[in-house]
Amino acid sequence: MNALAPPGYSIRARLLLGAALVLVAFVAAAGFAVHRAHEDSVREAYFARLQGTVYLLLARTELDEQGALAMPPELAQPRLSLPASGLYAGIYNANRNELWRSGSSVGVDVPFRREGVARGQWLSETLAAPGRGYLSVSYAVNWAAGSKQAPLVLSVLQDRAEFEREVAVFSRTLWMWLGGMSVLLLLAQVALLQWALSPLARVAAEIRNVEAGTQPAIEGRYPDEIAGLTGNLNALIHQERDRQTRYKEAMSFLAHSLKTPLAVLHSAVQEPGDLRPAVREQVARMDDIVQHQLGRAAAGGATRFAPRIDVAPVAARIRDALLKVYADKGIAIEVESPPQLSWRIDEGDLFEMLGNLMDNAAKWAKARVAVRIWTERDTLRLRIDDDGPGFADTTSVLQMHVRGDERVPGHGVGLAVVNDLVASHKGTLSLGRSASGGASVAIDLPAP
Repeated sequence: MNALAPPGYSIRARLLLGAALVLVAFVAAAGFAVHRAHEDSVREAYFARLQGTVYLLLARTELDEQGALAMPPELAQPRLSLPASGLYAGIYNANRNELWRSGSSVGVDVPFRREGVARGQWLSETLAAPGRGYLSVSYAVNWAAGSKQAPLVLSVLQDRAEFEREVAVFSRTLWMWLGGMSVLLLLAQVALLQWALSPLARVAAEIRNVEAGTQPAIEGRYPDEIAGLTGNLNALIHQERDRQTRYKEAMSFLAHSLKTPLAVLHSAVQEPGDLRPAVREQVARMDDIVQHQLGRAAAGGATRFAPRIDVAPVAARIRDALLKVYADKGIAIEVESPPQLSWRIDEGDLFEMLGNLMDNAAKWAKARVAVRIWTERDTLRLRIDDDGPGFADTTSVLQMHVRGDERVPGHGVGLAVVNDLVASHKGTLSLGRSASGGASVAIDLPAP
């Protein structure tokens, strides 16, 4: 025997875990994208301010008679005059290999650009120096002052620490808000899942009540997604109860029915004479009773869970067997059924119904038995006609031990068993006359 598989995670746990992973991944991706966008935006803003400072330098740049740089002692940007202010400016004169540095660069090793910048082009970049980094904007120009000309490279650098502090403040604020929103979204997801999965909890509670016997079936109204499940569970519950009821009724009827034959046998034992006729009669009667009740108890009954079976092959197998049994009568048994016709029914029940009815028809028929099977409006219809004498009484023959003609061998059980089987499938059985004047048996079985 295989060991029982360990229980899996609950649906709620799986959904929560999946939602949490998706939420974390989404928040991380969104946070990273917003952080990068803000960082690029701040960097561009810093570069734009540095370009503005380059324009200030251009406005104050002069050349003396020798072509050397002649810069004023004070500039419009105060930070350029404050030592180690974090904003530095430099102008490199390629003709004289001289570098002018702003007062803010005193004592600081600033990597000013001397080359690598095309004339009339801007170069924005991030530079690294020992112990610190810089945001740098450089501009190369061929500067003319009177009769003097000089190729100049103007550079303005800002300590990257200011930029990084601004980005870090935004990043902390961003992740704090995103984290808070993630917690709120996760709590909302928990509440939503609790509400969405509450029907499953109610179904589980109702099933426990059914098991405990405090309610007959699942009675609540549920969403469409699980309504089919609850409907099938109720069908299983009702089917099992019907089966138990049939067993109880069959056993009760069997016990009650056997009392009379046993009493007769008991009385026969007390009387002198040959017991064999009485024993044979009562044993045959008890055999009929047992066969009938076993047939009732074993009836599958209507079920939506039985596999679909092809009906035509079942009827054909019964016909072939009966043609051998009644070969001396030379009767013809015709079966008319669509070859593709299938129905959801227990195969044993179908054999029992068709077998009893076709056997009765063949037993009473003179020359011909006609079997017709078809479906109409979700109903399986069976018609068995013969050309025999027909039914003299269409009511009593459905009772046990009643035969149409005592001269014909039989037990008087077949039609009673079929009637019980049809009833267990919520169908109807009706008796009548065929077109040839013989018996006609009609069975209608609704879809399970």
